[in-house]
Amino acid sequence: MHERLLPASPNWYCSRSSDTSRNGIFGFGAKNTIYLLDITVSSPAIVGELNGHKERVSGLAFCRHPGQDHLCASTSDDGTVKIWDINDKAVLKEHRSHQGTITALHWSPVEKDLVVSGDEKGIVACYWLNRDDTQTLFPEPRNIFCLTCSPHNGKHIAVGYKDGMVIVMDISRKVEVLHRLRGHDDEIHALAWCPQPGEDPLFGRAEETPEVTNGVAEGAEKGCYLASGSKDQTVRIWSTARGRGVTTLKLPFLKRRGVGVDPSVKERLWLTVHWPKGWPSQVVSSCFGGELVQWDLTKTGKQKWSLLGSSSDGQNHSRIVFNMSSVGLGGRELLLSTSMDREIKCWDLSSLECCWTLPTLGGFVYSLAFSPVGTGCLALGVGDNMIRVWGTLSLQNRYETRAFWQGIRSKVTALSWHPTKEGSLAFGTDDGKVGIYEAYSNKSPQISSTYHRKTVYTVAWGPPVPPMAFGGGDKPSIGLYSCGGEGLILQHDPWKLAGEASDIDELIRDTNNIKHKLSPHTDFCWKPDGKVLAIGNEDGSIEVYHAPDLRQLCSIQQHHKIINVLRWHHQLGSQHLRHLLASGSSNAVIYVHDLSGPTESPPESPVLITEAFRSLAGHTAKITDLAWSPHHDGRLVTVCYDGTAQVWDVLKDEALCNYRGHRGRLLCVQWSPVDPDLVWTGGDDFTAQEWAVSKQEHSKPPRGKKGVELEKKRSQQQKAYAKKKKAAAKAAGKGGVRAGEGKPLNGEGEREVERERGVSDNEEEEEEGETDGTPPPTARSKESSRPADRVVAERVPQEGKTFGNEGKKEMKEERRREKPEIPGKKRKPRSILPLSTSMDHRSKEDLQQDCLCLAEVRFSQGPRACVPGVGEHIQLGLFSDRDALYRMFQEEGRSHEEGGHYECAVYLSLWRGDITGALQAATQRGELTDHLVSIAPMAGYGVWLRTVEAFVKQLCFQEQFLKAASYLLSIHRVYEAVDLLKSQQLYREAIALAKARLQPDDPALTELYSTWASVLERDGHYATAAKCYLATDCAFDAAKVIAKKGDVLSLKTAGRLAAMAGEKELAHSLSLRCAKELAAAADWLGAQEALRTQESLLGFRVMLYTNELLSMRLETGVTKRSCSTSHSWSELGGQDFLCALKAVLQREMGVSENDPERVRSVRQQLQALDSPTDAPNIPTNQVLQCVSQDVTMGLLSCLLGDWGAGLEEVLRGVARCRGAGHFSLLSDTCRLLFPEGPDSVAQYRERLQPQDGRGVAAADSLVAWVCYTHLYQHWWSQAPRLPPGDPEGRRGGAAADLQPGAAAQTDPDPGDGHTDTHSSTDPQRDANSSLPSLIALVSERHKELAGTPEHIKKYPFPDVLECCLVFLHMDRNSTSVPKLLKEEALGLLQKHGTAASHSKACQKFLN
Repeated sequence: MHERLLPASPNWYCSRSSDTSRNGIFGFGAKNTIYLLDITVSSPAIVGELNGHKERVSGLAFCRHPGQDHLCASTSDDGTVKIWDINDKAVLKEHRSHQGTITALHWSPVEKDLVVSGDEKGIVACYWLNRDDTQTLFPEPRNIFCLTCSPHNGKHIAVGYKDGMVIVMDISRKVEVLHRLRGHDDEIHALAWCPQPGEDPLFGRAEETPEVTNGVAEGAEKGCYLASGSKDQTVRIWSTARGRGVTTLKLPFLKRRGVGVDPSVKERLWLTVHWPKGWPSQVVSSCFGGELVQWDLTKTGKQKWSLLGSSSDGQNHSRIVFNMSSVGLGGRELLLSTSMDREIKCWDLSSLECCWTLPTLGGFVYSLAFSPVGTGCLALGVGDNMIRVWGTLSLQNRYETRAFWQGIRSKVTALSWHPTKEGSLAFGTDDGKVGIYEAYSNKSPQISSTYHRKTVYTVAWGPPVPPMAFGGGDKPSIGLYSCGGEGLILQHDPWKLAGEASDIDELIRDTNNIKHKLSPHTDFCWKPDGKVLAIGNEDGSIEVYHAPDLRQLCSIQQHHKIINVLRWHHQLGSQHLRHLLASGSSNAVIYVHDLSGPTESPPESPVLITEAFRSLAGHTAKITDLAWSPHHDGRLVTVCYDGTAQVWDVLKDEALCNYRGHRGRLLCVQWSPVDPDLVWTGGDDFTAQEWAVSKQEHSKPPRGKKGVELEKKRSQQQKAYAKKKKAAAKAAGKGGVRAGEGKPLNGEGEREVERERGVSDNEEEEEEGETDGTPPPTARSKESSRPADRVVAERVPQEGKTFGNEGKKEMKEERRREKPEIPGKKRKPRSILPLSTSMDHRSKEDLQQDCLCLAEVRFSQGPRACVPGVGEHIQLGLFSDRDALYRMFQEEGRSHEEGGHYECAVYLSLWRGDITGALQAATQRGELTDHLVSIAPMAGYGVWLRTVEAFVKQLCFQEQFLKAASYLLSIHRVYEAVDLLKSQQLYREAIALAKARLQPDDPALTELYSTWASVLERDGHYATAAKCYLATDCAFDAAKVIAKKGDVLSLKTAGRLAAMAGEKELAHSLSLRCAKELAAAADWLGAQEALRTQESLLGFRVMLYTNELLSMRLETGVTKRSCSTSHSWSELGGQDFLCALKAVLQREMGVSENDPERVRSVRQQLQALDSPTDAPNIPTNQVLQCVSQDVTMGLLSCLLGDWGAGLEEVLRGVARCRGAGHFSLLSDTCRLLFPEGPDSVAQYRERLQPQDGRGVAAADSLVAWVCYTHLYQHWWSQAPRLPPGDPEGRRGGAAADLQPGAAAQTDPDPGDGHTDTHSSTDPQRDANSSLPSLIALVSERHKELAGTPEHIKKYPFPDVLECCLVFLHMDRNSTSVPKLLKEEALGLLQKHGTAASHSKACQKFLN
């Protein structure tokens, strides 16, 4: 029906509210409508709409299977999922499986009948179109933000959540989550699968993610890469085969001219990603300020991205981008993007250039204006706070549009081009602003210093009128006029907008000698020749004035409702048509008046006109705008709230055609200045449409059923306010309300200036200085505050809601929430004198009798029959003396007390002057108020004091403790106020009050801090409790309470605090705990930093250096970290371990043999450290820490020259590994300490003194342990059942007899590490042996042990019988074992292998 159309803006903050089909149809959701565009490389064309949703469209997805390109699915906030046929524009199927707001949607690329959707409650709904079946899944109790179906596996779906979690699930197995991908820490805005299956290596730098190796893991061919975009400003690429991240892409900060975006502010960031089909190594993502970035995943280095549209300014979006989709057309891959800047852009991914831009509208189209100078230049005033200037005659781009928003900040409701100056555009806004934009410059607009109090509905250029003097010199003699919602028409000087504008009503009154108040103006129009001004008023009258003195020519009393629009016929036609004035109001009839008489021959007095030249009837609602055709004589187009535009032949009084392409109320219309067949209209459906008169199939406005439907759409509020109108009319019949007192009547005579409430989220956005979460800028209030303000009641419709059943429902709910009051009817307050007032409503005879009684009282000297102020004559107390008035007060007060209206009784006591009595009565009833307390000082200090005390008790009973404390302060009871707050556990307020009013050293303040600290500590608020302790100078307690949490940060903070406060011992212990925690997590740099200020922990620091070096060089499964948490020297190999350790200690700590005192001090500190006893199943890191301590002690002893003691310490560390059951650690430790085996031990042995028997014994034991490890290594390398060096075999394989210590028994006891030929066997026990022989045998063994030195007996050795068993195992496995060695091993087993711990393992060799 239309030729061209500017659609509504795509909805914001949706993960997939737009999509592209395989055949080039681009669809997007705007409010509750889906628009369809036919995409080409050169330009788009809107081919249709899908209407059926009642609320905002939140998702749209096309079916991408051959033969089903015409199908698409959509979701909405109304809770429905609909399947559409875009050819028929009809709904095929729908379901309502979701209970929460639907947030995500996708049509499976593999399963042609599967549509998947997700909602904010975490429900995933799978809908199969072919069998009309729905399956709901609940994988995670989280808010779903987006989801996407795998293009390679029809059962796999990726879901992104609000908290940053991404999951990959298999829908064929109910709720089986294959992977939970953690890495993002904020909302997941978009997910995109790689279009190529498998996980071929894409990335050139594996070090970007140290935890992921470069290459493909086993089974990677079964997975696929997945890209995710998050609000945390990163794009992550995931491996679904390994369930982990592959790389992280951080958004670049691009500085563009005129755009300032802070990357640290994430509220305005929406990061969408798209993986184009056929581009497996290219991912496109949005950026901070609307830029689009193409990431090349095969590039190395930092510059892995390319900017789209970088060749020239203006190609990129200026706001964040929400959705992207792509389609291949004509051998080119085209990318479509939607943005907050209300533009849809098409990009060529090969050249990275923008092909075309389609502007969209984010609000009502309030005004249209064609430039009289720039041919085809159309200005649009829109409710999204912007002006669009559309070059409608452009050949290169049919949608060439420029947007102006600077300095506006409100809805643009009126526009007018300068008649001679090119590019000068006047505008008026919703907030009463009037300004001038120069459309062909980059300057900010000029704003008039005079604002309207209400919305500006009309701006127009015209000749100047007094008193303002325009022109002079080279300035054109022309002024700018504006009409606002308050009913005023202002004249602005376009050359001096900073000056004050003048109200033309003053000139009208002076010229026409008018004394009464003028009716509020609602519209005006200058005759094209500038000689006559027509003004429409709120009461339906039209007044015509002669310029420049504005002498009234005539008054038209044809309309009976508010005038919405006035238009003079153009001056290009016949002479008799130039005086035609068309007018439209809220009564749906257009009147055309011929004013040739009064305009050509001005009368001496105004002429009253009550008959129209033509009456054009046919519309069914209020007329909002009209325009004369500049190409025809007497041809008029009108737009109406009935949603149609009507073309009339005025001379023939005939309806020519009716346009019905809008889906809302029409607000403005313009006839094309170049094509007599084209008309432009704008409405509250957020669209501006161009249509041809000759192509319309209807000639008249709709009637019958269609007319009824359109009537329902356009008049949602008529039935809603029916009762209100009736009540208002009734009130008006009684005289109405006085001006300025009541609210105006909400009837047909009002203009409905309503809030703009769009279905689309983009109505919540202001164009400059915006903040997230801000409600949409309010339009005009629905009801004015006075009759003069009612002139705007029908000018602007309600934005954002198409009139339909959903609109009615919302209005009913709105009325239910806020029931409007009947204008002019106010609830009368309760009378304080009800008895006397009621006496005035008696019969006439009784009232006249009161006059006689009062006269008798006033003038009679004798006895009186009545007493004023009492009984039947209570009302006379008001007209008699004071005593009578007091009697009346007493009677009225008693009545108030009986009725429970104690406040009125108190007021009467106060009026009588009995303040003390009033206060006592209020105190007894517990009804003291602030007002009564404030007047208590009038009765004296004592009364005031007692009143305040009573009021404090009353406030405490009412649980208003803060107010009670404040009143205690007013009577200088600070301690009681503090105690009151403390008793109610308002410690923060109590401390604030005490610090403000008491001395700094007051014990009460210290006690408050201590009490609050105890409460906070009990509740787990350690940081605040520490502040309380610090406030009382208890730094020790503050440090202790912070350390209670036990985490690294708390320990570090507590240690620093203790050190700053001088608590050295506490700082020592806390720093040591912190360093141990950091060392356990392999954060070596952090551990050293925590100990740097503690001189008493130098020994532990030295031990940490040893631990770090040992951890980084061991091959055992010890916790390691990246280079960011360890020293650079820890990863350097090649140097002997002990030599490397010696060099590190000398370089980092200054510990060397040249400074024996420092070495000795460090050694003493190490000796003071506790180390746990050896036991099985101790964690490897803990064992390694103990070994590090022993090795460090040994090295320090060697630096002091005590080599024997050094070897003993090293031996203790080696034996500790065996005692803890960690043979792998034992083997690796021996390899590091003695790289050349026994020869390395021999080198240290040469440095021993000959008389150092302990050192020699320690060296022998070390040699034994080294040989022990070599023995097992040799055995494992030859064993046929295990691969050489199999770590699983070392740590406990399937065969128990291949493990160290397990050759003798299935579960050996590794704690006995010093068993040798003397100590590893038990005496032979023979059943036939006598007791004396056993005693003799034991004595012989004791003698042998007594001859062995003590230091040899305490040194640990490997189990000799275990080694014998290993030899025999090796011989059994065809390993060449010397015969002599074999016989010796068998002999030892026969002699000592009968013990219970060895007998089972020895049986296979001894039998």
